[in-house]
Amino acid sequence: MKIKLPVLTGEHFMNGDFACAEGAIAAGCRFFAGYPITPATEISEALSRRMPQVGGIFIQMEDELASMNAILGASCAGVKSMTATSGPGFSLMMENFGLGIMMEIPCVLVNIQRGGPSTGLPTMVGQQDMMQARWGSHGDYEVIALTPSSPQEMFDYTIKAFNLSEKYRLPVLIMSDEIVGHMTEKVVIPKKGDIHIVNRKKPKRGPDKYLMYRPEKDLVPCMANAGEGYKVIATGLTHDEKGYPDMSAEAEEKLITRLCDKIRKNKDDIIEFEVSELDDAEIIVAAYGSPARSALRAIRLARKEGIKAGLIRIITVWPFPEEKILELATKARAIIVPEINKGQIVREVERCSKSRCEIISLPKLARIHTPYEILNVIKEVNNT
Repeated sequence: MKIKLPVLTGEHFMNGDFACAEGAIAAGCRFFAGYPITPATEISEALSRRMPQVGGIFIQMEDELASMNAILGASCAGVKSMTATSGPGFSLMMENFGLGIMMEIPCVLVNIQRGGPSTGLPTMVGQQDMMQARWGSHGDYEVIALTPSSPQEMFDYTIKAFNLSEKYRLPVLIMSDEIVGHMTEKVVIPKKGDIHIVNRKKPKRGPDKYLMYRPEKDLVPCMANAGEGYKVIATGLTHDEKGYPDMSAEAEEKLITRLCDKIRKNKDDIIEFEVSELDDAEIIVAAYGSPARSALRAIRLARKEGIKAGLIRIITVWPFPEEKILELATKARAIIVPEINKGQIVREVERCSKSRCEIISLPKLARIHTPYEILNVIKEVNNT
């Protein structure tokens, strides 16, 4: 007899990958399809044990293409679903990621980033997929991507990723990295009643009047599950509100504009960032993921030396916090961007700052920045 065990609560000592798995379960995820890949394999391993314990389903698929397709299908049937991968698998998932965007299917895709391109450095850290997260599939669309910087946030932001996916009907990305995925820290898991959960909007009309892609005021359509008696039409083609293919330029303009606007016009509800010591900061560090931990220590060391340094930790990388970056650029002498790549998000900071201050890229590959590496750049700017 299958015994259903309760969802974990309380304090635990676990790594970020395991915390992500528990966050998914706490969010109501009951279907996981994936393919093993370093450094995300621990998420699959954890869920291969945990899903049966909570009445869910775990499937190891033949590859990453099938994994992404499987979670789209499960979500269409009404089950919250997730997959996890790293760089090479992320590339393979991009076609079906675009299908999920076009069909407006809620689900979560976790990328524990490693060194690339190609097979690259499987066991070492990277943040080299950040632009791929935004532009990896073809066509015009908007995405939501979150960047946790601790095991606790791997738990918390996995829940938030599911909530955003259900609210706005799209696949949501968690763009973590190997250090956060393999880091072990205390993770506090609240009781079920203390966790805010969002579920997709269900149709208010009967099956005879339901249109699968008719938007409401927030530009997001209600979603009926396959098998509930509603007409559910699955196509990656440009389609009308019924879901029928429509090959006209007018249909493309209407549909793609709405898919973009449902994120753009709700960005104030989606975007999240954290600031430290910014009230009088003249030199600002903008960081995300694991380098943000080093950056926080660096600005505290700078403050001890009398340097007015501050930090903005970017949590929602996509959509990008454009207005906040411009606001900071108008007050700062310089913004320093440490990231484990050759310079990706720094280009967004440059674009949004509109040349109001100096933007300094601090790239590094395969290793995290030390606080002192960031501090030295802060000092150099301060002394010029």
